[in-house]
Amino acid sequence: MKIKHSKYKNTGILFELLVRQITADTLKGGDSPAIDILKEYFVKTSLGKEYKLYESILKSRVLNESRAVLVVDTILEASTKFNRTSLRKQKYNLINEIKKHYNLESFFGSKIGNYKELASLYTLIEGSNSSLNVNPTQIVENKVTLLEHLTKNEITDDTKKTVLEEFSSYDKDIRTLTYKILLEKFNGKYDILSDDQKQVLKEFIHSVDSTPDLRNFYNTKIKHLKSTLSKIVKEIKEKSTQIKVTEVSKFLTELKKTDKVGDSNLVDLLRYYQLVNEIKTSNGVKI
Repeated sequence: MKIKHSKYKNTGILFELLVRQITADTLKGGDSPAIDILKEYFVKTSLGKEYKLYESILKSRVLNESRAVLVVDTILEASTKFNRTSLRKQKYNLINEIKKHYNLESFFGSKIGNYKELASLYTLIEGSNSSLNVNPTQIVENKVTLLEHLTKNEITDDTKKTVLEEFSSYDKDIRTLTYKILLEKFNGKYDILSDDQKQVLKEFIHSVDSTPDLRNFYNTKIKHLKSTLSKIVKEIKEKSTQIKVTEVSKFLTELKKTDKVGDSNLVDLLRYYQLVNEIKTSNGVKI
């Protein structure tokens, strides 16, 4: 029997597409339903635990052949410990939840950079958990794909880590891993972000589940922006521009203790810093 690959059932691809959707929604300036979906289905769930198997393949440092074989075998062995019925149910519910908020054709239409590796791991996991005789050629081809991915370059002893070592360090929520990936993608695609903007994005990623800390960070940045604008005003010669900058400063308000920090606040900070940079550039201000 040959295992048929399905993007709708591939935990690695589902996770990757949700991360991409969060990025797209955030850049549009609105709240992202994908964040709540990701939290519900990947944080402290069977799906989240299964995703760690996929993440281990994608994030592993390059290994020698014997370690790579051990990694693949260990991951497949680990996959047999999951309740397959529970996983199928969670995936079914996840797809229905995605369908409520997004067009499935568009959602699954994005190209995935590591599609081949993710698809290979999916079919190997399914094969390892099947009571039927799986096509041996397919097993070999998929294992070769993963081994080639894991052994493509040599690395120094300082950076060598096996997947088994990485497994022991995975003590944080899948949510944190998601936002690390989001940061990598955001910085990779939008490398024109200023250092201040990158710091804002990074803090939102790492503090996503810590509302008090995130609120304090937001308020600190608002104070910094207001202080910067105050200094800029003193350097601007045109009265009309001074008035405009002063008015902009009035829009910068701190959050109250009861206020929740959302995606819109992230976008606001990014835009305010962009505005400050443009004002400084257009008026020749160096602060």
